[in-house]
Amino acid sequence: MAGHLEFNTSMSDTLVVLGAAGIVIPAFARARITPVIGFILVGVLVGPFGLGRLVGQFPQLYYVTISRPEAIAPFAELGVILLLFEIGLELSFGRLWDMRAQVFGLGAAKLLLCAALLTIVLIAMRHNVPASAGLGIALALSSTALVLPIAGTQSPVGRKALAMLLLEDIALVPIIFVLGAFGPGGESGAALFDTLLRGAVIILVMLTLGRFLLPRLFASAARTKSPELFLAFSLLVVIAAALATAGAGLSPIMGALLAGLLIAETDYSREVEALTAPFKGLALGVFLITVGMGIDVTEVWRQFGAIALGVASVLAAKAVVTALLLRVGGASRGIAVETGLLLAAPSETTLIVLSAAAAAGLVSHANAQFWQIVTALGLTLTPVLAMIGRRLATAVDRPSDVPVNAAPSDATGQALILGYGRVGRLVGAMLSRHDVPWLALDADPALVTQARGGGDPVIYGNVANAELLAKLHLDEARAVIVTMDEPVLVSRTVRRIRAAHPDLPIIVRARDAAHAAELYRVGASDAVPEALESSLQLSEAVLVDMGVAMGPVIASIHEMRDELRETIMRDGGLGQKPRLKAAGLRDR
Repeated sequence: MAGHLEFNTSMSDTLVVLGAAGIVIPAFARARITPVIGFILVGVLVGPFGLGRLVGQFPQLYYVTISRPEAIAPFAELGVILLLFEIGLELSFGRLWDMRAQVFGLGAAKLLLCAALLTIVLIAMRHNVPASAGLGIALALSSTALVLPIAGTQSPVGRKALAMLLLEDIALVPIIFVLGAFGPGGESGAALFDTLLRGAVIILVMLTLGRFLLPRLFASAARTKSPELFLAFSLLVVIAAALATAGAGLSPIMGALLAGLLIAETDYSREVEALTAPFKGLALGVFLITVGMGIDVTEVWRQFGAIALGVASVLAAKAVVTALLLRVGGASRGIAVETGLLLAAPSETTLIVLSAAAAAGLVSHANAQFWQIVTALGLTLTPVLAMIGRRLATAVDRPSDVPVNAAPSDATGQALILGYGRVGRLVGAMLSRHDVPWLALDADPALVTQARGGGDPVIYGNVANAELLAKLHLDEARAVIVTMDEPVLVSRTVRRIRAAHPDLPIIVRARDAAHAAELYRVGASDAVPEALESSLQLSEAVLVDMGVAMGPVIASIHEMRDELRETIMRDGGLGQKPRLKAAGLRDR
């Protein structure tokens, strides 16, 4: 043989990480628990403070522990970089510009006020003023890596969280430099100015080159019809962008976000997003394992009271400040409470800032280690806080100024509309026109109050609440029509309803053909791709207005619709072509 495979430390650590992913993801998915907690617990178990400390006594544990945490740290950093890249793909420069007031207004206010309150709390806990300020700004940061996968970027909570988290990601480098400047023997402000100047030049060059080169780069990859080449180009762009901003002294996650924004402006963003998503998920799992490895259970037990007080103080201060800011800004009580709790925990970047503060001499290494444990525990609690936030949001936003008997309490004998926005209102109006009884459910209390005031049968409720759906007597409903514009929530809702009601007609609003195919896979009776239908109608109007005969236009529209049906049938794994129209209601 030309060579042999050596079982070294790196391979052992790789096996542990991949084994953890293979166990954690399906096990926690089956239990309907976010795998975030599972990955962190794996880190605690296999890290140097868990079973790793027993390797000397039991050498066999070497094969199921991570002996060199620093070896997997680069993969953890890659996970955060790919996450920011994916966020950039979901955004665009236009949307980012529209968010500028939220990012630099709400985001800056949240960061500064949380930092100020935490500084006061830390001074009360007998830290000196410089250490309190350094720790306050570090702990005021919130976790992009955990919050956005939980909340998304399209929901009301996700949009608020995204604005505040973007500001924190942008502010990370100035924060580190300011801490260094105020520390003993720290650098002067000239170094910060120099770094920002070099960073601005690098970003300008990236924007200029990206606009011209990326469309051509991905077009050439698309012509080869090779997904491997497409994936290689995608990873090349994100890693090159991260290295460019890191080389200029800025954060690599800024480069990754910028790369995502640039690719989002091309025609290939969805393909790139689909190809890189598995890498992001696995690398993010590695990051969470490294967070767990930083938790020393014996140290937590030894200082349990102090650590519990630290975690509680940070969570309470940040949740209260964030919720109050959102209420002042006009957000509903439910959104304010849910967002406040979701952003209450410290961040993965808190660990970076704590290290910078310790290196600058502002914080002792013992203090930095203590607050690193607090940060790791706070990150572990993020999914739990998100769940509590959703339940509290449902409770506090329940409209109380409309009589309970103003609308039916369940969907018995009726069509149930989930989501009473623009599309839901139109569906309700059409059902009423044909004398079909219906009931709508929506999570916006103001919208529910307005609709009920106009006589519409609309009740308040969050479709994410499985217990609420169970109380609506869907086994006696004629059909369910899902109209929300939140793809992840829609897919989860359809899957849950179909599992409980195999024969119930479920008609769903889809974004496009790919989303429709996914909805068919999870159990939709009919999925209507909104963007495609509107595009076909627009094309028909354009062709007719340009003088093309109506007959050929209608024929070509039917042909195009048939091609789309075939695509959805193939991607959705269906036995026959779906109808691109609503299914019939169940007879009653």
